[in-house]
Amino acid sequence: MSNYTLTYGQSVDGWVSFYSYYPDYIIGMNNFLYTFKGGNLYKHNSNTESRNTFYYDWWNRQSLGPLAFSPSTLQSVFNQAVLENKLFKTIDLQGDSTWSVTLETDLQNSGFIQAAWFEKKEATYFAFIRNNSSGQLALRSVNGIGNSFQVTGGTVIKFSISPLIAIGNILSIGDYIYFGAPTPNLAGQVTAITVDYPNNLNQITIDITIPGTVPIPGNVNYFFYVKNSIAESHGVLGHYCVFNLQSLSTLKIELFSVESEVMKSFP
Repeated sequence: MSNYTLTYGQSVDGWVSFYSYYPDYIIGMNNFLYTFKGGNLYKHNSNTESRNTFYYDWWNRQSLGPLAFSPSTLQSVFNQAVLENKLFKTIDLQGDSTWSVTLETDLQNSGFIQAAWFEKKEATYFAFIRNNSSGQLALRSVNGIGNSFQVTGGTVIKFSISPLIAIGNILSIGDYIYFGAPTPNLAGQVTAITVDYPNNLNQITIDITIPGTVPIPGNVNYFFYVKNSIAESHGVLGHYCVFNLQSLSTLKIELFSVESEVMKSFP
């Protein structure tokens, strides 16, 4: 178990924050916070070169505690209209920097946004919520194809032309192909789609080197796919949404508000 320093805010009459530093002694004096660690005295909120770096021996270039640098983290919840099932589509950050975001609801725990994905629009950082494909198998982003009749080399999945098993035009390169029921297995990621009925071609080529793939047994399997979460955002579905922000910046940054575009979900 990690040790933390818990702080109390008189203005809100409550415990407001956890800090990663864990001092031997701590005292407030003359509007400054002082702590002792390893026999050294530290004045907090005075390191302008590398914020969030605690108890680091700059002379010997070594940490004096379990963590020299710790990222800034913030957790809160969107919980309006608690009886309605909602789709959380976006995250808007009012501040001077982007943060990485992970999101979970009572139905999903796979939402995420990388800090580099945010775009600044009218002084607000804006990004669509993505999902890990493994968290989407029971939801609306899954599309079925049908039973294959042949698998060649474990990478080429062929479907019947007569009777026709149509691959469809929703499938795209970069989507993830799964097989098996009731327990789905990841077959691979789509690299090519070849549909040429006169030449007897109706097949998908996949990359099976990505992590988590399972070899396709035999030739006849039911295949379905999950859209690439970066190319197409489905958001996260639930009655509420807990979001966690993280910043790896060592500079001074400010965050004023976090908002989300939310729509009611109709089954």
